[in-house]
Amino acid sequence: MSSPSESFLVGLIGEGVTPSLSPPMHEQAADRLGLRYLYRPVDLAMLGSGEGVDARLKALLHGGRDLGFNAFNITHPCKQLVLRFLDEVSDDAARLGAVNTVLIRDGKFVGHNTDFSGFASALATGLPDAVLDRVVQLGVGGAGSAVAYALLKAGTKHLILIDVDYSRAAERAGALGRLFPDRTVAPADAGDLPAVLADADGFMHATPVGMHSHPGLPLDPELLSPRQWVADVVYRPLETELVRAARARGCAVLDGGQMAVGQAVDAFELITGIRPDPDLMRADFLNLIERGL
Repeated sequence: MSSPSESFLVGLIGEGVTPSLSPPMHEQAADRLGLRYLYRPVDLAMLGSGEGVDARLKALLHGGRDLGFNAFNITHPCKQLVLRFLDEVSDDAARLGAVNTVLIRDGKFVGHNTDFSGFASALATGLPDAVLDRVVQLGVGGAGSAVAYALLKAGTKHLILIDVDYSRAAERAGALGRLFPDRTVAPADAGDLPAVLADADGFMHATPVGMHSHPGLPLDPELLSPRQWVADVVYRPLETELVRAARARGCAVLDGGQMAVGQAVDAFELITGIRPDPDLMRADFLNLIERGL
């Protein structure tokens, strides 16, 4: 466990990371614990476009290690690419094939995934009574893969995956089915959504629809039943059109901010050895959202 005298230098590697809320969330949590903690976004564009993403990523990792960084959070488009540069990977990150937190320990790069664990925590606290047996999920990109894995680990027995790219849904269903051979994981066409959702206990949304830059609803809310729960990964805005519509239909809802905070809590603990107060971190997050940051 860390002591208040310790200091931490952390970076966030990805594209377009400057607006991320992770740096202020981590720094505010550290302030409360009396830790010296500097967290800076490191945009891949800083290294120009003359080299490929993988070469720039490798340069940032090795340069950061030489400069004394303790860890990096990793985001789009590097969560899969970073695997080739790591010395060790946690079991869950290896099974997912994606890393969002890299610790630098004794000169070695050690990869973890707190996207799935953050969602698992959010699900347990935000929807503690949710029936997870049959779930329909829309979107199987980076965030979608993590939440699908978390749902299966949490006990989902029948998971239907739908994506704008059917082949991606089929590939992810096959991969998850091999990881969880005692569960049913199957792809479906978007046109099948009304039929498969009718029998579902919950609906998991993991596409960009609902973001400020992609406004709208991912489905007709009339398809939702009050007996179902609805979870969204989008957190800007915090109350998406889906969350608002689902709540109006009488559904239990989980906003995307819960996962955002959950992954930050887990990443902070990995980096410092101290678990921050999730409720206080959630309050920081809500304050940042309210301020429009």
